[in-house]
Amino acid sequence: MYTVFYKLSAKPFQLSPDPNFFFASSGHKRAMAYLNYGLSLAEGFIVITGEVGAGKTLLVRKLFNSFGTENIVSAHLVSTQLDAEDTLRTVAAGFGLEQEGRDKSSIIKSLENFLVHCQQQRKRVLLVVDEAQNLTSKAVEELRMLSNFQMGNQSLLQSFLIGQPELRNTLQSEEMLQLKQRVIASYHLGPIEAAETQNYIEHRLTLAGWQGDPEFTAEAYQLIFEFTGGIPRKINTLCDRLMVFGMLEERHRIDQDMVAEVIKDLEQEVTHAALPAQPLRSSKAPVTELTGTQEGIARLEAKMDSIEKSLTQLLTVLVRKLHPAVESNTEK
Repeated sequence: MYTVFYKLSAKPFQLSPDPNFFFASSGHKRAMAYLNYGLSLAEGFIVITGEVGAGKTLLVRKLFNSFGTENIVSAHLVSTQLDAEDTLRTVAAGFGLEQEGRDKSSIIKSLENFLVHCQQQRKRVLLVVDEAQNLTSKAVEELRMLSNFQMGNQSLLQSFLIGQPELRNTLQSEEMLQLKQRVIASYHLGPIEAAETQNYIEHRLTLAGWQGDPEFTAEAYQLIFEFTGGIPRKINTLCDRLMVFGMLEERHRIDQDMVAEVIKDLEQEVTHAALPAQPLRSSKAPVTELTGTQEGIARLEAKMDSIEKSLTQLLTVLVRKLHPAVESNTEK
């Protein structure tokens, strides 16, 4: 609804990765350069790591868009704790191949035939594995074995491994030596720098039709960076809430105090608040102390009060916008 209030053409801070909103920070530029180089070699593994919300998936989607997909067949998988055979079945299913009721050797042969057929059609095959830090060593070995498929001197499959920093630790183990030798490009995507936070926010706002409303103060930008640590997804979450808050309060200037108030609300929510460590309790503890369950109920009640307050503010704004005559009569 704030898109109407601020006269925007789209939501600027949506959480789903949209290549149209890609922001080329210094880190993202370097990552894209490495990935383009690795992709041009058309073989081996490309590894991308980064914190949750750093923009890894968005980076890959932007890369695919710039490369063009008319001659590319790709499968995008989200990894879980699968065993080796289930990993093969998931890969086969990702490429649309039949795998139900078939044994491992049959699935491997089907994958090989598929890769050869794509090569004959002059199409490249890319396998993108997201959340790759969840891969077991045996699952990684199966992916490495798939990279052995070749036609002449041409590799038939290239794989992207995308994961959190733990993936780097996994790849450093001795049992990953053979896969490490197949990695042709890798990059760790860090957070956006403090000086780029303002550019990032204004970039997304501009793509959504922003004409300077709302205005962000310099102090607001600084506090946004301090709270989010420069992680794009956290920036999006905070700024989206700021826009909602600004609409409810009919504000056209977002300052440090507004940011601090929204941060306070976020910190009280389950998805952002860090649960305090519970001290060991004596069996003789006073009955007036809150138990863990009671504390949870108290936090939930506080959250419901916050939601009720927000809904009340929203209804007030709607009444003002839709029925100005009602408000005028009430004041009289």
